[in-house]
Amino acid sequence: MTRPMSRTRGANAPKVVFQDRHAAGRRLAEKLARYANRTDVVVLALPRGGVPVGFEVAEALRAPLDVFLVRKIGLPGHEELAVGAVASGGVPLVNVQELARFQVSERKIQQVIDREKRELARRDRTYRGDAPPPDVRDKTVLIVDDGLATGSSMQAAVLALRQQQPAKLVVAVPVAPPEVCDAFRNLADDVVCASTPTPFTAVSEWYENFAQTTDDEVRRLLALSPASARRS
Repeated sequence: MTRPMSRTRGANAPKVVFQDRHAAGRRLAEKLARYANRTDVVVLALPRGGVPVGFEVAEALRAPLDVFLVRKIGLPGHEELAVGAVASGGVPLVNVQELARFQVSERKIQQVIDREKRELARRDRTYRGDAPPPDVRDKTVLIVDDGLATGSSMQAAVLALRQQQPAKLVVAVPVAPPEVCDAFRNLADDVVCASTPTPFTAVSEWYENFAQTTDDEVRRLLALSPASARRS
């Protein structure tokens, strides 16, 4: 469900935001109705913020839910600036131009990559335990997040999942800039962005409640999903 809010930006024009990630997931599920009640569909959410969205999508579509782990690669010394991403089982993607512009050495960026890989392994144990990742070969995979800004994490997820030979990859998010959604049409088989507002500065701007999703919440939602991919 979306609703107009009084918060403003730019020329003080009202904007439409989602109440929270669960509301965003329900709205996104409406746009994905053609994938409902199909035995070949699996929903993979990007932790942590994508999991509440993915939970609602999986519930509405009656599809299995699991997580697919991706970590942003931050610029050394300025970790809030993403210069790439790494996904489970995938080759790290880095923006070579940005690294050159900031004169980052290969050794320093490799240290960041190694740290993020360790965090991927920790989260995998935390969320999945001893359960294996879902088999997506010949499946239609909906990759869900709470939004796209630059799209680096989603790009890493798409490229890593391609290696597992799914039948179809669908990028699905509640909100993203139109140019980012368009760019993914060259990478994914289908792209569903429920809202593509402009101007666009950050995903958080389009949520009333954008509180951080915790590891405990991720585990709880995975356990609540009756069609969990981890049990299929």
